[in-house]
Amino acid sequence: MEIKIATRQCRDSEGTNRTFTYYLTVDQEESPRFFFENYGVRIVEEPGCSSACLPGITTSASRIDQLMTLLVDNRVGPSGLSDVVADWL
Repeated sequence: MEIKIATRQCRDSEGTNRTFTYYLTVDQEESPRFFFENYGVRIVEEPGCSSACLPGITTSASRIDQLMTLLVDNRVGPSGLSDVVADWL
């Protein structure tokens, strides 16, 4: 499942307008003893230029909220997603 979180626009270093849409991904996982949600992120550059997805980053709702806020506030694009998440972890 995916939930649209935000859309942000910015200008890159060359002056080109860019639009990024941020999605929370939710995978439902089951173990023998309990059921849980595993959260990830997908970023899409509009219109259909590129996208990146990192599923299964955390099972913590508060942690994924912190990460989504970081990504949206800093207008991280698809190409920077994996580096930002690696530093964040």
